[in-house]
Amino acid sequence: MVGEHVVVVTGASSGIGRAVARAYGARGARVAVIARNLEALENCAREIRQAGGDALVCPADVADAAAVERAAAAVAEHWGRIDTWVNVAMATVFAPVKDITAEEYKRVTDVTYLGYVHGTLAALKHMRPRNRGTIVQVGSALAFRSIPLQSAYCGAKAAIRGFTDSLRTELIHEGSGVRVTQVHLPAANTPQSERQRNKMPKKQQPVPPIFSPDSIALAILWAADHAPRQMLVGFPTLQAVWGQKLIPGLLDRYLARAAWAAQFVDEPNRQTGDILFETLPGDPGARGIYTGREHGPDLQMRLRMHPIATGMSLAAAALGAGAWLARLRWRSPRHSPSMHRPL
Repeated sequence: MVGEHVVVVTGASSGIGRAVARAYGARGARVAVIARNLEALENCAREIRQAGGDALVCPADVADAAAVERAAAAVAEHWGRIDTWVNVAMATVFAPVKDITAEEYKRVTDVTYLGYVHGTLAALKHMRPRNRGTIVQVGSALAFRSIPLQSAYCGAKAAIRGFTDSLRTELIHEGSGVRVTQVHLPAANTPQSERQRNKMPKKQQPVPPIFSPDSIALAILWAADHAPRQMLVGFPTLQAVWGQKLIPGLLDRYLARAAWAAQFVDEPNRQTGDILFETLPGDPGARGIYTGREHGPDLQMRLRMHPIATGMSLAAAALGAGAWLARLRWRSPRHSPSMHRPL
């Protein structure tokens, strides 16, 4: 039964993780939430219960492997198993490479990359004996195409891809029933832009278009249900992935200019604290400060979650393209009727 589904969400105190936890609550699932901010986790648990689910609060820093393993053990003891594990937790530094310290790179890597490794290992410990379960790695378009001022984050997200691809091959080799899927996201309106470490003189924003956390959460739940090898969410993610495949050098030059300016708001950066090494007081919630500019799901997201409609659309596009090419071929001089008229 859906209501008996046991889910663990890391990074559930804010942003995408918070939205995912609430969405599972609306399904009536049992949701364990992991993050450092106890106040925000308790509010998240209240939202889950109000939506119709059950919740378990597990305060932990995902950079601490032992703490993550203890949290997983607590979930398994409380509800008997873990069905789905969603890795979302992240930390980053917004600055040029030359202005980021080795200590800061290490912390971002410990949270944003190794946090996923720790979560995956903890999940596998409980899923392998049952030979079932789903691990969801929430990634980013920036795992494929890096942009300026985001080197720590882009590097960690790319590392998650490599780790997950290797894990998948091992699970296939074992004939395991445990599933793993990657969901790569476009920019979303989360509190990240104000709570990350920003070393720049201006306030930061996600590169537009900016999507709502709730629309992203629905895509993540769909991926958890169906476990595709990977799911690219939104047209901006498709553009980033295919642009990197086809014209990487051209993108380097374009993004050096366009992606730099697009990440700034014309307001001074008045940040007084960040969540890189210690959490901040208060509950940031799921949404950031750009609510008036956020979008719901775009056409690509809607089609991606409806494979039959996607297949029909692709088939229609192929037929249309074939008809168009045939028409062009017939209109070419070589196939003009006048050229083949008997003398």
